[in-house]
Amino acid sequence: MTLAANILVGLIALLHVYILVLEMFLWTRPPGLRAFGLTLRQARASATLAANQGLYNGFLAAGLVWGLVESRPDVAVAVKVFFLGCVIVAGVYGGATVGLRIALIQAAPAAIALALLLLG
Repeated sequence: MTLAANILVGLIALLHVYILVLEMFLWTRPPGLRAFGLTLRQARASATLAANQGLYNGFLAAGLVWGLVESRPDVAVAVKVFFLGCVIVAGVYGGATVGLRIALIQAAPAAIALALLLLG
């Protein structure tokens, strides 16, 4: 279970790095416009807010990676639990306020990883 949980935590960290790149660097470019269903005008108007969101996604990724590389098992689990909880809350909030897709992409995998981590 622990290996499966760690693999999923790593994938979730990569997802949040990808979101960081989309929101901070590609927001007004075709990949960002497609990913978020925006017009160029909308993207330009919200680029600063998107970059801020991207930065927060980077913090989530950094925390998850910290949990993966932490050498003290008790601390590693606590860090992963905390950051997975943050991802779940963010995903549920995004799902409720923006669209269900966010909850499915962010919160659901994090909840599965958290369950696997706690079972391991």
